[in-house]
Formats: sequence, structure tokens, C-alpha cells
Amino acid sequence: MQEQEFFTESKVFKPADLICAFCKTRARYELPWVVRKKKSTLPPRAREDDLSRFEKLQSYMVLAQDQVACKHCHRLFDVSGIKTLALLEGG
Repeated sequence: MQEQEFFTESKVFKPADLICAFCKTRARYELPWVVRKKKSTLPPRAREDDLSRFEKLQSYMVLAQDQVACKHCHRLFDVSGIKTLALLEGG
């Protein structure tokens, strides 16, 4: 089974204060995150090795883009100082 079959996926936006690498202006940006929540039950066609993989998995979210356009100078700069992966509790 593919790992995608163990999760439900959604997209959320979370705010982050970033400083442009070019014009040094601070602004708040809405960064897109992909949230992957572990399903409560294993799909019925799963095998025994899928069960062992499923038990080890945890819900998480990952940053969907690594660059943003500056709100002042409009140049693209890398998102830095933010973790790109976050584990979610309770799942």
C-alpha cells in the first residue's frame, strides 16, 4: 500500500512574520501547509507488513512552499527560520 492511503490530506494557511532578504522589510505572510492526519483505521485490503507500518505512523504537517514574494519589493525570497515539518499530537 502507498503511504497516502494511511492519511487524509488537507491544506491550511498559517501566518508567519518574515523578513525579506533583499529589502529587509518585515511583513506577515500566510504560508500554505499540507496537513496529513493518520486515519483511525487501516484500509481493509492491508497486509500484515502494512499494519506494522501503519502503527508507526504519526500525523504531521509539512510546509507546501519554500519561497514567498515580498509584499514591498515583490522579489521572491526563501522562507527561513521556520521548521518545514511539524508533528501533530494525538494522532
